[in-house]
Amino acid sequence: MWNAVIYLWAINGLMVALFAWDRLATRWNRVRVPEHLLLWLAALGASPAAFLSRWLFRHKTGNRPFGRWLWSVALLQLTAGLVVAGKDLF
Repeated sequence: MWNAVIYLWAINGLMVALFAWDRLATRWNRVRVPEHLLLWLAALGASPAAFLSRWLFRHKTGNRPFGRWLWSVALLQLTAGLVVAGKDLF
């Protein structure tokens, strides 16, 4: 149980850090973080941090394809969570 909690804290913290770096990289003309990396991290459990970071840094909010993919990942995770939780209820 604690391993899962530590994993989620770590991956969500990494996501916030990458969003912050990407936001600064756009201003300073530095190397950007690829969108596919952000989406993979979201798929691995960092979707809450991705949504928080989009709002916090006002970054990637106008990028419609990225937003659609992020919502797709989050809905897939929610569906999987409900299926797993539903099996435990019965």
